[in-house]
Amino acid sequence: MSPAEGEWTLSYGANGLLPGAKITFGTWRTGHYLLEPVDIVYTDTDTGDVQMPRQDGIRLGLDYRGSATLTFEIGVDSVDEADTRLGRHGAVLERVSTLAQAWDAEAVRSRTAAPAVLSTTQGGRARRFYGRPRRFAPAASRLTRQGYTPVVATFVSVDGIAYDDTEQVGRVDLMPAPHRGLVGPLTTPLTMAGTASSRTPGAMVVGGNRPTWPVITIWGPISQPVVDVIGRWTLGLNLSLGPGEYVTIDPRPWARTVLRNGGASVAGALYRGAPLMPQMRLAPGPLTVVLRGNDDTGTAHMTVAWRNAFSYL
Repeated sequence: MSPAEGEWTLSYGANGLLPGAKITFGTWRTGHYLLEPVDIVYTDTDTGDVQMPRQDGIRLGLDYRGSATLTFEIGVDSVDEADTRLGRHGAVLERVSTLAQAWDAEAVRSRTAAPAVLSTTQGGRARRFYGRPRRFAPAASRLTRQGYTPVVATFVSVDGIAYDDTEQVGRVDLMPAPHRGLVGPLTTPLTMAGTASSRTPGAMVVGGNRPTWPVITIWGPISQPVVDVIGRWTLGLNLSLGPGEYVTIDPRPWARTVLRNGGASVAGALYRGAPLMPQMRLAPGPLTVVLRGNDDTGTAHMTVAWRNAFSYL
């Protein structure tokens, strides 16, 4: 469920003994309200410009965009939690401690590439960033004993892109093998019947204003599966899946995996003609995705999941 308007939720799962967290802040209701609007700062572009040899000017190169840092000035308030100064002091220390534990994020920072999720609703638009909490700085204040402490906290987004908090999922059935002519016995009048007449390529519409990452899961039984984003890119896998088996292709920057049944890597099964994972994105707008392969049962299919991507909130 997305946060309420104006609120932010930091969440991530547990890792062994290391606890996960899910904490909501940003409004008076949460007890951790924002003193100033969130500050989003994008890193400078890493340019590949080079000086032209023995002449004026430069040759424009390949430019790469870095991360973005979100800075929050948070008022941690427990003034109304107790009737005594000692009670208010203890209550605010407990709230700061809870916020600090969530911001420590040891469960994700102890795993390479694993991100936390920072979601929000602003102007009725539910969005999320992938990244990690960074700086956490409670400010020394005489008001702490009265039940109030200001905190500055930052969150680094992996790519600076705001994703829709709601995931879109489309199902694509196996494209039937092409055939010619009619198969008897025939009856009159002739009509279209059977599964082959209803299974068509997956027509989807990707929203947002930036290309986004798909997570593709192919379900068996199928051999030599091929995923074709018509007019964009095609990838094939040199493997066979039995009934109930699946393979997931996840090109997102914090994953970049091809896993069989959620465990063993089968990235080596990708054919050489497959695009590199940084190129496996879906452009905004309508598109068609097709699944091909060998399956005598007609039950093989795949799901394509994505979140619409935006340049800003």
